[in-house]
Amino acid sequence: MPRRDKRPVSGQQKTPTSARVHVAWLWTAPFAYRKALAVQLTNPSRVHPTSAQVLSLRPPGDAPPLAAPLSSAGERRGAASLSAQHRLLARLSGVRRLRSGGAESESAPGGGGGGGAGQKLSARRRSRGRTGRLGSARGMAGESFVRFFRNSLRRRSSRRADESRDAHPTESKPDIGERPGERSSFPSSAGHLFFEYLVVVSLKKNAKGDYEPKITYQFPKRENLMRGQREEEERLLQAIPLFCFPDGNEWAPLTEFNSETFSFVLTNVDGSRKIGYCRRLLPSGRGARLPEVYCIVSCLGCFGLFSKILDEVEKRRQISAAVIYPFMQGLRESPFPAPGKTVTIKSFIPDSGTEHIELTRPLDSHLEHVEFQALFQCLSPEKILQIFASAVLERRIVFLAEELSSLSKCIHAAAALLYPFTWAHTYIPVVPEQLLSTVCCPTPFMVGIQKRYLDEVQEQPMEEVLLVDLCKGNFLKLVGDEEEILPAKLQSEMLSSLPTMNNNVQTSEELNTRVSDAFVQFFVKTIGHYPAHIKWGKNGQGSFQERSFCKALTSKTSRKFLKKFVKTQMFSLFIQEAERNKKSVEGYFQKRLNEYEEQKKQRRLS
Repeated sequence: MPRRDKRPVSGQQKTPTSARVHVAWLWTAPFAYRKALAVQLTNPSRVHPTSAQVLSLRPPGDAPPLAAPLSSAGERRGAASLSAQHRLLARLSGVRRLRSGGAESESAPGGGGGGGAGQKLSARRRSRGRTGRLGSARGMAGESFVRFFRNSLRRRSSRRADESRDAHPTESKPDIGERPGERSSFPSSAGHLFFEYLVVVSLKKNAKGDYEPKITYQFPKRENLMRGQREEEERLLQAIPLFCFPDGNEWAPLTEFNSETFSFVLTNVDGSRKIGYCRRLLPSGRGARLPEVYCIVSCLGCFGLFSKILDEVEKRRQISAAVIYPFMQGLRESPFPAPGKTVTIKSFIPDSGTEHIELTRPLDSHLEHVEFQALFQCLSPEKILQIFASAVLERRIVFLAEELSSLSKCIHAAAALLYPFTWAHTYIPVVPEQLLSTVCCPTPFMVGIQKRYLDEVQEQPMEEVLLVDLCKGNFLKLVGDEEEILPAKLQSEMLSSLPTMNNNVQTSEELNTRVSDAFVQFFVKTIGHYPAHIKWGKNGQGSFQERSFCKALTSKTSRKFLKKFVKTQMFSLFIQEAERNKKSVEGYFQKRLNEYEEQKKQRRLS
């Protein structure tokens, strides 16, 4: 790429503070891991021996057998996922606890690279040296960071437990009102603030003379925060710069630069997600300059809407940075509109007067945080179906692209294909250079990596990974059975429903609806009969009958697929929610399910 310097030789390592890497990983760690951890901490009666491993970060292999069998297949699958993801946390945090005669010792993986001989090393060995030094840095900060995270969880869970005991002597039942899968990972109800923060991230030279991303502006500045809120804000603000410049710190001043839009997702310990909507551009001025990133952090998922907001930010930045902040203040004071509604923002621009900016929220809330157009521009429907098949079985998927905007849009679109299910594992739309070792994780993940790091990625010990090249529209690595996962008949129906680049699809909204309908219909036909296989007890608690559920389908290929799918974490979470909610408000998936059942009745009567 013309805007980047050559990679520095050994001895000029530009690794950022290890705590920032830890914070960045914590925000992107698998939700299933954090949820299991939080459940065990906040529900002492449900703690089993494996929770001690989590709190002490001991290898799962050293744990004693469970004192009693887990009560359901879903809990057994959750425990297995927790065990695997616990190993991921122990490895990425750089903390390794070894047993030796009842005592524990700690060591950090890897070592530093050579000194003066670094210039003679091959690219492969330089990469290993960087990884080793980063591993050592992680080891130094890993123990204190994990201890801090663990203790903060204990404090938070103890407060919640006390409040729960005071307010509810018995265990409270979950809220009724949502079908499983209807709840989005991103809160999107009307009345929310548009955003939590606007930050400007710029490249500044550190003591070593290397560029390092730093937050140079934050709006709003929050004061009088409680201790827990302040700690959460600090973790968030430490992680943001790494994701605003995920392609490393090797930049040189530029005179020309095409602005680019991309996004990232940060997942909190309680499972809530925050999205960073980014616009990277070259600030106005003369001579060579370094790019900067305007990042809007929000808990609301609506990519098209925030892309328009970033357009307004960029337009004002070309005039003066001072013009941006009144616009953002007006935006922050405006409530987030309901689906299909519009909010108008008044903003004054010098030499232009007062402008009225209309921001409209899409009518279909389940499609407002995704754009399928980028995915279908890069890949054929056949390739997209193979990616969908891998995601449904919760495999490891790596997307490669040159542009950050294509990368983040495509990976968000791929995850949205799973609706009404939600990807519950590691999910990083754009992986920072310092976290490339994520592709070595033994647990499922869906990540995006810039193609310039392809050689480094291929050097990693990856197993059963689908490597997707979005630039060329093909696969660089496959498991081999991707075309056989989905039932053949349903595959044909989906291919006939999906648009191609030759189709005359007029708008992105039309494309989104057409694509979503095809994949929702697949789930309607494969798992739509699940309500009939939940037995309800007198206490209102449901019990899912997995065996009868799988046998209910007449097609052998559909039964074969279903037997694999019911073992996934996403299906377990879906069913666990269904077992709790007997009465619920009808959502989009349930509407499609009812329509399908009505069509079947009409065919039987005719």
